[in-house]
Amino acid sequence: MKITSLLLFLFISTCGIAQTFTGKVMNIIDGNTFEIVDDYDEVTKFMLSEVDCPELGQELGDEARAFSEETILKKKVEVTVKGKDMWGNKLVVIKLKNGTLLHEELIEEGLAWASQKATSNIAELQDRAKTDKRGIWAMTEPTPPWIYRRQQTMSQAKGR
Repeated sequence: MKITSLLLFLFISTCGIAQTFTGKVMNIIDGNTFEIVDDYDEVTKFMLSEVDCPELGQELGDEARAFSEETILKKKVEVTVKGKDMWGNKLVVIKLKNGTLLHEELIEEGLAWASQKATSNIAELQDRAKTDKRGIWAMTEPTPPWIYRRQQTMSQAKGR
């Protein structure tokens, strides 16, 4: 069954067809990264599409994770796989039982940055959060997580 699920996912991913399924969120890794179990008891790691939350260890990283935990942990959600990023992470949109989308909620709360490929709706929600100075936008100069990750990598000792 594992091989069948994997082959189906790979086929759908390569064809560019969005795959939608219902799963239960088993673990929150950070604000936009989760482990979800499907109907075949397969646990898979996913990242939210269109957004990037502060990293753990970064200002508001714990708050973003706590928001996602409170919103989706141990709950059934609808997952739509949008594709993969350049590192092979599976990118998804998560819809809650009430119809709201998690990535939109994170943006509205000021707990995530919109990606460059985000829809105009996400960009508008981010602009509103900036105007209202919510979350990261209340800071004078918030550091985006992609810059933070690069700084962390550069500060690690180089092995020879």
